[in-house]
Amino acid sequence: MGKKVYKAIFLALGVGTLGVMIYSIGLANIWLNIQKTGVWFVPVIGSWLLIYVLNAFAFKAIIQEPDLPATQLSFGAVLRLTITGYAINYITPFVGLGGEPYRIMELKPKVGIHKASSSVLLYSLMHMFSHSLFWLASVGLILAFVPVSRLLLAGCAFMVLISVLLGTWFIRVYRKGFIVSTLTLLKKLPLVKAWAHGFAQEKEGTLHEIDNQIRILYADRKPRFYSSLILEFVARGVGCVEIYCTALAIGLKMSWVEALVISSASSLFANLVFFFPMQLGTREGGLALALRSIGLPAASGIFIGVVTRIREVFWIMVGLALMNRNRTKTPDNPMKESGLSYAAPTEAQNKNNAW
Repeated sequence: MGKKVYKAIFLALGVGTLGVMIYSIGLANIWLNIQKTGVWFVPVIGSWLLIYVLNAFAFKAIIQEPDLPATQLSFGAVLRLTITGYAINYITPFVGLGGEPYRIMELKPKVGIHKASSSVLLYSLMHMFSHSLFWLASVGLILAFVPVSRLLLAGCAFMVLISVLLGTWFIRVYRKGFIVSTLTLLKKLPLVKAWAHGFAQEKEGTLHEIDNQIRILYADRKPRFYSSLILEFVARGVGCVEIYCTALAIGLKMSWVEALVISSASSLFANLVFFFPMQLGTREGGLALALRSIGLPAASGIFIGVVTRIREVFWIMVGLALMNRNRTKTPDNPMKESGLSYAAPTEAQNKNNAW
């Protein structure tokens, strides 16, 4: 599929889904909540710019290899790719992983399919790994600073269990790879085993190479591994600014620790039900449960959820604008304008890119 075609598809999907989101919230409701939040919308929107900057630094740390000049991408290019990728994730109806194929397609002309695929996969794993560590850290904050009820204690136990299980799995993936083992599992499932077996045979060399690059990050590039993880972890913490400022806007007495707890608990709930289209209802439900668990009015979760969706609409529009700007520049070499200057691939790279 040509670069123009797949970008046009993503852009059309984004505009359509954005329209659905705005219609479902309602223009009148959006305006009412913007007025109610007032000047607090500035730190709500601005905090996510800081989050995306931290995400981009984490992504760049994974992509960049000192011995590979092709991986020396500009920060602006990586930031643009970060924002557009998350914008596509917001608009993907189910699972929210549409941004990953887009990032691979954008990186592929510069670094090749192996490096592009492994870098995007590693960053997605790092993003999820930081979530599990953030949930685990939140339990410590809850036990140290928040009065613990039975409901909250049960939630903490569940959060620890999920975090430990996920953390163990992530370390295993970083040590042994991910692609080949996943396909091995798929070969045992009735509906997909024939496809998985054929795909594994056809792309065996490529799949092993991607897994090898995943292992290299953890085994041989530990400073970049940990710097990326720390940046993603800090970004999770910055995410609580949105909840804290929204609470202040409606006069809700909330501490920074409580904002961190609510951010952590609501994100856990949303990730457990990730298959809901655009997390409709699940985010508000998670916020309501989190607020109730620390003794705050659950109804405030609806308002916080609406403000969060308005912030998403804003950043989706920014992401789509960046995507469209990149799509309309230098048709023969679209990566050049975004800072991903294209180098003619070697014959070996052409073979690798053929899949």
